[in-house]
Amino acid sequence: MEFNLLHILALLTLTLVASHAALPPELYWNSMLPTTPMPKVVKDLLHPVFMEHKNTDVSIGKGSVNVNAGKPGATSVNVGNGRVNVNTGKGKPGSGTNVNVGGKGVGVSTAGGTNVGVGKGGVSVNTGYKGKPVHVGVGSGSPFDYLYAATENQLHDPSVTLFFLEKDINPGKTMNLHFTETSNSATFLPRQVAKSIPFSSGKFPEILNHFSLKPGSVAADMIKTTIKECEESGIKGEEKYCATSLESMVDFCISKLGKNVQAISTEVEKQTPMQKYTIAAGIKMRKVDKSVACHKQKYPYAVFFCHATQTTSSYIVPLEGADGTKAKAVAVCHEDTSAWNPKHLAFQVLKVKPGTIPICHFLPEDHILWVPK
Repeated sequence: MEFNLLHILALLTLTLVASHAALPPELYWNSMLPTTPMPKVVKDLLHPVFMEHKNTDVSIGKGSVNVNAGKPGATSVNVGNGRVNVNTGKGKPGSGTNVNVGGKGVGVSTAGGTNVGVGKGGVSVNTGYKGKPVHVGVGSGSPFDYLYAATENQLHDPSVTLFFLEKDINPGKTMNLHFTETSNSATFLPRQVAKSIPFSSGKFPEILNHFSLKPGSVAADMIKTTIKECEESGIKGEEKYCATSLESMVDFCISKLGKNVQAISTEVEKQTPMQKYTIAAGIKMRKVDKSVACHKQKYPYAVFFCHATQTTSSYIVPLEGADGTKAKAVAVCHEDTSAWNPKHLAFQVLKVKPGTIPICHFLPEDHILWVPK
């Protein structure tokens, strides 16, 4: 069983703000975008629905919060004395999920399942079943930030975003691609919960304290990098916004494009190693005056860096891998790159200069492109 630490954080905060409950994110989407199907990536990132149980007791007092579902072996939550403890019980000793949050870090474990540790200099995830930890590193900038300059390491890293020219989008064209399963499984928090958590460089110490993280740790640096990129000004003609909830992302996109929109994302049958993919027939192209691309950031809960840009073309590109894996990849082509950083990854890889030729890239599976219908 995969267990997300942020589900616990969301539950704890929801307990405290229950009297201010708002429309659930999925219902908010449907009310604001009734004709726009929700892409799979959004469904996967929605916060879990916490069912209301009979006989559930909640007590708050003298620096502690206690929640008990009222049944033997049911979930219990205890907050107090500088620690958070959650136990799903399941009625058997050693079974279920245990979460402990204290001053030295955060720990989550399931019986024979997922282990998550945050603190003491790093973030690691071990599913138990797969047996190998996944280290979440901190990048030195996002290739989706036009002001970003590539590092030497990223120039030789096959997992970085692939940039190509618009003329390459033709049936029969082959590309070496690597569709990897994201290690960033952070899910959305409801807007009222996300708004209660600081999100600014000036509140950095409070943010670290909220997640029990030490300054200088990998997780702390990850948070600092994401907030810094969110606070930087955009280039000419670009409108930037970092959405800390699904509701805020929907509002931003509606403010730029209206409600008659389509939200699309890359979908792949299965995760594959680096291999040759061939563009198949059935390419769908959309040339629009304005679009909004939202890129998922490395953060403890789902945060999307969204930017509205002009003079872009988008494509839905059918692909077939050498092993038979099929994919529908979303490609975005930027026609005007004159204001981009000359040292941006795209220029260094393609050996072209800013503003000379349209540059395209595929969106990873956990990114979203919004376009007018």
